[in-house]
Amino acid sequence: MSATIEVLGPAAELPLPVFGEQEYPEDIRLKYRFLDLRREKLHQNIMTRGAVVDSMRRRMKEQGFFEFQTPILTASSPEGARDFLVPSRDSSRQILRAAAGAAAIQAAADDECFDRYFQIAPCFRDEDPRADRLPGEFYQLDVEMSFVTQDDVFAAMEPVISGVFEDFAKGKPVTKKWPRIPFAEALRKYGSDKPDLRNPIVMQEVSEHFRGSGFKVFARMLEDPKNQVWAIPGKGGGSRAFCDRMNSWAQGEGQPGLGYIMWREGGEGAGPLGEQYRPGTHRCGPLPARPGGGRRGVLRRGRPGKFWKFAGLARTKLGEELNLIDKERFELAWIVDFPMYEYNEEDKKIDFSHNPFSMPQGGLEALKTQDPLTIKAFQYDIACNGYEIASGGVRNHVPEAMVRAFEIAGYGEQDVVERFGGMYRAFQYGAPPHGGMAAGLDRIVMLLCGTTNLREISLFPMNQQAVDLLMGAPSEASPKQLRELHIRTNLPSK
Repeated sequence: MSATIEVLGPAAELPLPVFGEQEYPEDIRLKYRFLDLRREKLHQNIMTRGAVVDSMRRRMKEQGFFEFQTPILTASSPEGARDFLVPSRDSSRQILRAAAGAAAIQAAADDECFDRYFQIAPCFRDEDPRADRLPGEFYQLDVEMSFVTQDDVFAAMEPVISGVFEDFAKGKPVTKKWPRIPFAEALRKYGSDKPDLRNPIVMQEVSEHFRGSGFKVFARMLEDPKNQVWAIPGKGGGSRAFCDRMNSWAQGEGQPGLGYIMWREGGEGAGPLGEQYRPGTHRCGPLPARPGGGRRGVLRRGRPGKFWKFAGLARTKLGEELNLIDKERFELAWIVDFPMYEYNEEDKKIDFSHNPFSMPQGGLEALKTQDPLTIKAFQYDIACNGYEIASGGVRNHVPEAMVRAFEIAGYGEQDVVERFGGMYRAFQYGAPPHGGMAAGLDRIVMLLCGTTNLREISLFPMNQQAVDLLMGAPSEASPKQLRELHIRTNLPSK
């Protein structure tokens, strides 16, 4: 029997290889994404993404959640990043903004199907792109629950998120009992509100070891009670070459450098600061990083609010350079007790620190009697391996408390009614206590697939300039379209 071959469609010469995992320019990969998706690794990542969604959906329903679909085009929300403006032909004054997960304002208390709901929905944000943040569109698991406290949300969501990780961890250990780390403690110990707990380094405040000491540089700086000295212990980094390399790295990050002490046997310090530091010469004795051969302490000084982020970067750099990070595990944690407000140095006023709709700890009484900068909120994040993978909070459902919270930040009741009228009206009719969270599907899949770039787990991503090279979007609007939308352009000169 003779075989016949039928050509179903001619194929031109391939612009990129589809076999193997060799490196290839990203712009070519994105322009020809339909070919790039034939690569085994990328194909497997996309299939894993679909399986993760299935796992999330199954686990949420097992927890008694009902799946809803809410509008994507809705009013702007101050909770997230900059929105995309979506002009409407029907009303030139009413600009709809695309926002994801427009969660129901309140759950209907009398109907159990509204008691717990979730959706896996697209989000649209006009954000600056980076490896772990895609421009344009991303997906998240949105969750809302009625008649709950913060602990109730934690109890419901821990098994869901842990279970999803366990399903796809390929044998890697996943945190069984999640720690709850207050926001201020996370900054002080790890220099991050999304700490990588696989890194064993814990920073310590050592101001008392230098206050009033003979080491004048630190002693004079500590005369201002707002200043502190932090130590970052680094076991095994005791060579001069290593210290010089870390110092050069710090300068490349825009810092003047890193102070450090190396301890020799017997507890004697060495290095630029070690020569100034001797056991017994400072009134508080040896630094908490235990003396011994090969140990090294990096020191940062100044106002913590200005240097904690860099201290966190230094902690991560030390962990990587000294090979201290166990990369074969997933470490999950709740970050809790976020501040309700912060002081805006630029505008010289008090602003919301994170989510303005969260319930302050202490409720209306705290808003009336406490210093706003001391009020904590029922807000929380989930951190995993150095990434924020979810954020949420218990909502401020009391109209009087909501207005008071906004007044502290400089808004009146009329501002609340004009900007958030739908929510404000709903709260006038007996909204129950409710809360929830939104988990980033893309980042969860990214971690499970072992990559650090979201474009490796997304079907048709944009490039770093927020351009869809496959479809040629965004494209220019025609003069006719602009007239219909009552838009006049004023483009910057090139």
